[in-house]
Amino acid sequence: MIENFWCVTASADHAARGLVEGIVQACHGKAAPLQRMRPGDGVVIYAPRETRMGGAPFQAFAAIGRIAPGAAWQADMGGGFLPWRRRVRWEPSHPAPIRPLLDQLAFLRGHQSWGMAFRYGLCRIPQQDFQMIARAMGAEQAFALAEDAPY
Repeated sequence: MIENFWCVTASADHAARGLVEGIVQACHGKAAPLQRMRPGDGVVIYAPRETRMGGAPFQAFAAIGRIAPGAAWQADMGGGFLPWRRRVRWEPSHPAPIRPLLDQLAFLRGHQSWGMAFRYGLCRIPQQDFQMIARAMGAEQAFALAEDAPY
């Protein structure tokens, strides 16, 4: 049973790398955000831009899946950068632009600017929002029976 649903903010190129490697990083590699996640939790990546150092606006949900069993660990990226990571079972999906969902996502309500919800790099989102995002990404079947299905 999925208990928590998370939205990670990362660039589209980082989301693509995470898909290939079967991992997620959050908040520039900090441990604490990933340690709050539990196996089976739902996770979606929102990508505001194409690349970390700027690039063109992307403004879409780029990847969706479930946290896999196992604890967070540190990876050596060289140059002294040791980001924390979690394994994720990513589901087949396609990017979903955020603009058509803005008026429907509860976790964005109450912000003067909807982009403020993503400024910390990780936020918990309601199950209904996660399922709406999954539908927009073409991954609704993967989460339709999420309450009963093993991760």
